[in-house]
Amino acid sequence: MDIVNQLVAGGQFRVLKVPLGFIKVLEWIFAIFAFSTCGSYSGTFRMSVECKNRTESNLKIGVDFEYPFRLHQVYFDAPTCKGGNDRLFLVGDYSSSAEFFVTIAVFAFLYSMAALSVYVFAFEKYRENNKGPLIDFGVTCVFTFMWLVSSAAWAKGLSDVKTATDPEKVLELIPACEHEVNRCREVHDPVMSGLNTSVVFGFLNLILWAGNLWFVFKETGIVAPFMRQPPAQEKQPAAQDAYGQGGYGQPDPYAGSQGGYQPDYSQQGYNQAGDYGQGGYEQQGAPTSFSNQM
Repeated sequence: MDIVNQLVAGGQFRVLKVPLGFIKVLEWIFAIFAFSTCGSYSGTFRMSVECKNRTESNLKIGVDFEYPFRLHQVYFDAPTCKGGNDRLFLVGDYSSSAEFFVTIAVFAFLYSMAALSVYVFAFEKYRENNKGPLIDFGVTCVFTFMWLVSSAAWAKGLSDVKTATDPEKVLELIPACEHEVNRCREVHDPVMSGLNTSVVFGFLNLILWAGNLWFVFKETGIVAPFMRQPPAQEKQPAAQDAYGQGGYGQPDPYAGSQGGYQPDYSQQGYNQAGDYGQGGYEQQGAPTSFSNQM
C-alpha cells in the first residue's frame, strides 16, 4: 500500500486520466470479457424421440458441446425404434474462427497490460526519441485489423454453430424421425447469450482500438508540424516612432533652432519698429504739411 500511495502521490497514474491511458484500460478490460465469454462457453440442448413402441422411446436425449466447437466430434445416442440405439455426430468444425478470436483477445489483453505498465512506470522513456509511440502505433494498427478480421470471422462462425446445434436441425439426423409413426421434438434449446456477448465485445474492441489510433498517433509527433499555429506577426512600430523616423519626422524647414515653429518677430514683420516708424503708419506729417501749403 505504501508503494501505491507513493506512486499516486508522485503522479504516476496521471496518464490514466488522459484518453491515451484511459482507452488502454478499457481495451484491457474488454479483451478479458471477449476471450472469457467465448473461451469458457459450454452449452447443451435436449430432444425427445417417442417411438411407436413406447418402451423403445428416449424422451431425454442430451447433447453437450463447448469451446472450441469441434462439433463433428460431439455425439449422442438416439433410439432407432427398432430395438437399439444409433450413435450420431453433429455436423461442422468451427474451431478455427473461435480459436482465432480467443487468441487475438488474449494477445490484446497481454499487450494492453504491458502498455499500461509502460505508461505508468516509464512514460518519459516511452516518449524518448519517439520510438515508443511509433512501436505502439504500429502494434495498435495490427490489433485493429486483427480485431476486425477475428470478430467478423467469429460472427460468421457463431451463426454456423447456432445452425448446427439447433435441435430441429439435429432431429433431421435421426433416422427414426423420418417415420411419421414416431414423434420427435425439441425439449430445450441451447443458451447462446454468452456467445452473442463475445461477438459484441469483439466489435467493441475494434472500435476502441481504432479510436485509440489517433491518440497514439499524436504521441509520435508526426502530426505536430501540421498543428503548429502560424507565427505571430511583428508589432507595428508606435506612431510616435514612425513620426520620429518617417516622413513626419523630417526636419521642419520652418522650425527654429529648437525644433519648433518659432517666428522671430524681433527682426521681421510687426516688430520692425524702425521701418514702420519711418515708412509706414508714422508718415503722418505729409498730409499735415500738404494742408498747410493749401
